[in-house]
Amino acid sequence: MIDHVLEAGPWETTGVIALLILILYPVLGSFYWSFGALAYRFLGPAADDDTWEQLAPEEQPRVTIMIPAHNEELMIESTIVYLFEQINYTNYDVLVLDDGSTDRTAEIVRTLQVRYPQLRMISIRHNKGKAHAFNIGMHFANSEYILSNDADTVPEPDALMKYMQYFIHDRDLNTAAVTANMDVQNRTKLIGKSQTVEFSSIVGVIKRSQAAVNDAMYAYSGANTMYRKSFLVDVGGFRQDRATEDISISWDHQMRGAVPRFAPNIIFHMNVPETIRDLYRQRRRWALGGTEVWLTNIKEFVFHPWRHRYQLSMFIDTTLSILWSFFFLITSVVFFLTLILFASTGNTERLLHAIEMSFIFVTFEMFAGSVQLLTALILDSRGAKLKYWFFAPLYMLFFWMINPITIVTTFLPAVESVLGLGSGVWRSPKRVQLLTDGDEMRQRCTLNTDLRAESDVWSNR
Repeated sequence: MIDHVLEAGPWETTGVIALLILILYPVLGSFYWSFGALAYRFLGPAADDDTWEQLAPEEQPRVTIMIPAHNEELMIESTIVYLFEQINYTNYDVLVLDDGSTDRTAEIVRTLQVRYPQLRMISIRHNKGKAHAFNIGMHFANSEYILSNDADTVPEPDALMKYMQYFIHDRDLNTAAVTANMDVQNRTKLIGKSQTVEFSSIVGVIKRSQAAVNDAMYAYSGANTMYRKSFLVDVGGFRQDRATEDISISWDHQMRGAVPRFAPNIIFHMNVPETIRDLYRQRRRWALGGTEVWLTNIKEFVFHPWRHRYQLSMFIDTTLSILWSFFFLITSVVFFLTLILFASTGNTERLLHAIEMSFIFVTFEMFAGSVQLLTALILDSRGAKLKYWFFAPLYMLFFWMINPITIVTTFLPAVESVLGLGSGVWRSPKRVQLLTDGDEMRQRCTLNTDLRAESDVWSNR
C-alpha cells in the first residue's frame, strides 16, 4: 500500500492520507488527549494540587451565585439551603432566575427569602431559555464575579474560595472564566456509573490537554462556572439563539483573545440523565451546540488562522469530529450492506474476512479508548474513581455511538440556527425526589468529604 501511495499522483495521495486520518481519528485522538493530560499534570502548573489561600472576609471579592430555574420545585430548596449553610465564603449572595416556571419554584424561593436576606429572585414571565435568563440576571448581579450554578448542582464548600485563586493575581487579568471539575452525584444506576467514567474523560483528560496545549477550552461547564462580568459584557452576553450557552460563550471569549481556565481541584456535584431518552436529548443538544459554534467561526479560522492560532487545535478537532461522524455512519451502512451481499451470495471467505477486519479495528479503538479513560481516572481525584473503569467498555461501545448519530442528525438544525432560526428555550429534565430535603442536603454535604477520603486512600497505596 505504501508503494502504491508513493507512485500515485498528488490528488490520489491526498485522498488516501485524508482517508487514513478519518479512519484513525478516534485512535489518534485518544492518545493525543492522554498525552496532553499527562503533560498538563507533570509539566504544567501544579493545578491539580489542592492548595489554596484562605481569604479573610474583608479580602473576599463579592460573588453573585446565579441559579437559572425552570420548574425545579423538587431540587431548588435543598440547593439554596446548601449554598447558604455550607459554603465557606462570606461576601456573596444568591440570585434565582425563575424562567417562566409553572410549578412551585417561585413560591419555594419566596419562602426561603424570609430565612436568607441575601437571597434574591427575578421572575421572568415566559420561558425563553437559560441564556436569556442569564443575560437578564447579569445586569442585576451586584458583583464583578458571577458563579453559574444549576438548580440540581452543589459545589464543594470551599469552591468560592478556590475559584477566586484564579482571579485575584496580576497574571489573571485576562482570565474570562474558570470552570470546575464535575462529579456525578447519582451513581446508583448503571447509566450513572457509566457517565462517571465519561465525565472524567471529558473533563479530566480533554480539558487538561487543551489547557496544556494553548489554554484553549472547547466548552465551559454550564452547571458550574465562575465568570468575570466585564468579559460577559464585552462579548454581548450569552447567545440566546444557541442550543448550548456554555459552548458558545467559551468560543466567543476565546475568539476575542480572553483566557479560559480549568480548575480540576474544584469539585461540584450534579445529577446526570438516568434514562436513555433523556441522555439522547442531552447529547443532541450538545451536538447541536458544538456544530453551531463551528459554523459560526469557520470563516474566521479559514481566513485568519494565525490570528486564532491558539484556538486552531480546538477548531481542527471539531472539524475532524464532524467529518468523522458522517464518515462513520456512511461506512457503517456500506459495511452492513456488504455483509448482507456476501452472505446472500454465499461468499463465506470474504464475509469472514470483513468481520475479522472490523474486529481488529474495534480492538484498536477499544485499546486507545481504554488508555484515555484509564489516564482520566488516575488523574481525576487522585485515582479515587478507578473502580469505575470496569464500566469503560460500556461507555466506549454505547456512548461513542451516540456522538456521531447526534452530530449528523443535528447538522441541518445547526445550519438553520446559524442562519437566525435558532431558539434557546429549554425544558428541565424530569426530577425524582428520592430523599427528603434534609436527607438530600446532608448527603450532598458529605459527598466532597467522602471523595477526599477516597483520594487519600488511593494516594497512600
